[in-house]
Amino acid sequence: MKWLTFKSLKAGLVLSFTAVTMHSSMAQPILNANEAKTEVLWLGQAGFRIKTPGGQTIVIDPWITGGPKAPPTYKADIAALGKVDLLLVTHAHVDHIGDAPALAKLHKTVLYGPADMITPLVTLGVMPAELTHRFNKSGSVKPLPGIKVTAVQAEHSSLLVWKNPATEKLESHPAGEAVGYIIELENGFKIWHMGDTGLFGDMKFITERYKPDLVMIPIGGNFTMDPDDAAFAARNWIKPKMVIPMHYNSNPMAKGTLEEFQNAMKGSKVKVVPMTEGQTLAF
Repeated sequence: MKWLTFKSLKAGLVLSFTAVTMHSSMAQPILNANEAKTEVLWLGQAGFRIKTPGGQTIVIDPWITGGPKAPPTYKADIAALGKVDLLLVTHAHVDHIGDAPALAKLHKTVLYGPADMITPLVTLGVMPAELTHRFNKSGSVKPLPGIKVTAVQAEHSSLLVWKNPATEKLESHPAGEAVGYIIELENGFKIWHMGDTGLFGDMKFITERYKPDLVMIPIGGNFTMDPDDAAFAARNWIKPKMVIPMHYNSNPMAKGTLEEFQNAMKGSKVKVVPMTEGQTLAF
C-alpha cells in the first residue's frame, strides 16, 4: 500500500508526498493526535466518500449498486460504506442521485441537495421530508460540527426518473438545476466538488470567493467538460493546488480519458491527483 499525504494549513498547503495506492477494502482510520487528515475514497463516476479530520463521514453522488465501476465491496452491500453522517447530491440524474435515498434511510441521515430536486423526491414519496434539506446556489449550510457546505453554480441539467408504483412505468420529473459544492472541513481544508458541468466564466469567481484547495473536476465530455475544457478551466480560471479528475471511465458516451487530461495539464503548476475506483487517498 502507499499513501499520499497533504498537510493542510489555513494559509495554504505544505505538500508532503509519500506515494499512494490503497483499495477501499483495506482502508483504515488515519487520524492521529498530531496530524488529522482528510481521507477520500473514489466510488466511481462522481461519487466520493470523505472522512473528515474530525472523524465525520460525507458521501457525495453515490452511484454504487448501478455504477459499472463502483467498488465490488460496496456494490454488493452499500452498508459496507460504514456510517454516513452527511449525504450530498449535486443533481437528479441517476449516475449522481444513485443510492442516496437508500443510504439516507439506512442511516437515518439527511440528504442535502438542490431545492427543486428535493421537492419531487418528497412529493413522490421517494424520501420522507424529515430526511431531506433543500438549499440552492450561494446558499450555505452547516450540517455537521465544523463543516460548512455552500452550493455553487454548475452548468448542467437535472431530471428525476421515477418508477410509478401504481403503473410500474418510468416517469420523468423536472428536478431544478444542477449544483456543485464547496465543502469546508474542520481544519479549513476546502474541497470543490464540481458536479456535472460544462465551462462557465464564473468558475473564476467561485475560485476567488471560496479558494478551494482540492477540486474534483469532470473530464469525460459529452455530458460535461472534456479533458481539454477541464484542463483549460483548471489551468486558467481555477488554478487549485490539486485536482482529482472524475466523471469518466463509466459511460461509453463520455470518452474523455485520464491520459488526455494529464497531457492537457502538462506544464501546469496544478497537481493532477489521479485515482482509480475503490482507491483511498489521504490529504
